[in-house]
Amino acid sequence: MPSRSPKRSSRRLKLVIAYDGTRFVGWQRQKNGRSVQETLEQTFRHLLREKVQVTGAGRTDSGVHAEGQVVHADIRSPMPVQIIHRALNALLPEDLLVRSVQVVPNRFHARYSARSKWYRYTLWNHPLRPISDRNRMHHVPAYLNLRAMKRAARLLQGRHDFRSFGSAGGTVSSTVRHLTKFGIRKDGERILIDARADGFLYHMFRRICGLLLEVGKGKVTPKEIPLLLKGKSRWIPPTAPAKGLCLMEVRYG
Repeated sequence: MPSRSPKRSSRRLKLVIAYDGTRFVGWQRQKNGRSVQETLEQTFRHLLREKVQVTGAGRTDSGVHAEGQVVHADIRSPMPVQIIHRALNALLPEDLLVRSVQVVPNRFHARYSARSKWYRYTLWNHPLRPISDRNRMHHVPAYLNLRAMKRAARLLQGRHDFRSFGSAGGTVSSTVRHLTKFGIRKDGERILIDARADGFLYHMFRRICGLLLEVGKGKVTPKEIPLLLKGKSRWIPPTAPAKGLCLMEVRYG
């Protein structure tokens, strides 16, 4: 009998991807619509003729965007990574892009190896709504007190229990997070809110942005923040709309 050819060993790939989340139901594969995960897996299957499962660093919601989402995938194909990179981008839809592909050790995990994530929330603060990039910004026509928002941001920076900013749906053992960098700046009509942390609870940053908006409008004072962080406030911060949020970068050790 002819001898069987040995099975090829798998390689683990690390991909940095970007996407416009407007027409996706989110990162995670779902039955009710088009997800980033499923789109990537189907494209891999078409290209390599093998079933490939991709794992992301974070599960972004419907409407949330990414410039630096990180995923890993195990493949058996010997195809060079440079060709895989070019071919994926030729096959993927226009709202999903692979920025880079590299082979990494099998111990690398897109989610569990991550050390920090950087998110950006973009506001369009002008009486008239935006036209360009309108699906990537939250329109706030009212005046916002930027100085008060920055005061509130300083109170949130550092290591705190962010339980009051999380939503049901996350399964975590601890709600303590270290917000290492937190900045707010104005860029023309845009207000950019940037946060880096060792991790984010489900909806945590969108609720932080919702709080900052209430502070900027004068509806809530920064004095409410220590009460929220100590779990002594009955007020629940509103969740800012998804379309203003973008995952900018994931850092590893």
